[in-house]
Amino acid sequence: MGSAKNVCFQVIEGVDKGRRFANLELPITIGREDGNVIRLADDRVSRFHVKIQEYQGQLVLMDLDSTNGTRVNGETVQLRLLRPGDRISVGRSTLIYGTAEQIRSLFKGSQQAPSEATVGPDAGSGSEAEVVLEQAEEDPFDFGPEGPLDVFTTEPPSLPSRLSPAQAARLAEVVEFLHRALAEATGDVQIPLQATEARLPLASWQQVQAVLTILSRYCRQISNPDGDDS
Repeated sequence: MGSAKNVCFQVIEGVDKGRRFANLELPITIGREDGNVIRLADDRVSRFHVKIQEYQGQLVLMDLDSTNGTRVNGETVQLRLLRPGDRISVGRSTLIYGTAEQIRSLFKGSQQAPSEATVGPDAGSGSEAEVVLEQAEEDPFDFGPEGPLDVFTTEPPSLPSRLSPAQAARLAEVVEFLHRALAEATGDVQIPLQATEARLPLASWQQVQAVLTILSRYCRQISNPDGDDS
């Protein structure tokens, strides 16, 4: 019987993008086969890719000799302590660890840095997780009972409703393009365990600037659809 923890993972990249796994019981495994607590539809993820368990009050991630390896915040790892806000990359998928409240506390500086620890590779996986799927009428930025992730100065606006199928398809194409561009720009950023800041390579920073340029053009086109710049 695993220990109960307020453990939450949000998939932000990959086929399962948008899925949230909440109220997980430790230990858990992530992989593409049935029997994993977090099962991902990703052919580059191993059958049982990583295991996450508790050790002396900390969450420890262990790569289970996966074929394509595991990265945490851009660093290839075999064993790693997790803290809220960490990005875990397996195959083509990326997950963020932590509830909104945990991540919010980290941003406010109240999250203490974890100490180093090691743990042996004992076997086993947890029970099936509660999977929370976003629905159209729900706020996609709502991380559950903790509320929205308040790293913004204002609340993210909701998407427009009652779009025609063609409009919905075009909007989805635009959002997907922007999401992909930002994911590519930030996906390879390496953040050491005790780091307090993240630095982007120049090429990644230029890509972020390019996305901002595209967004500014979209804003202009929406507010001035006739193209009158006078």
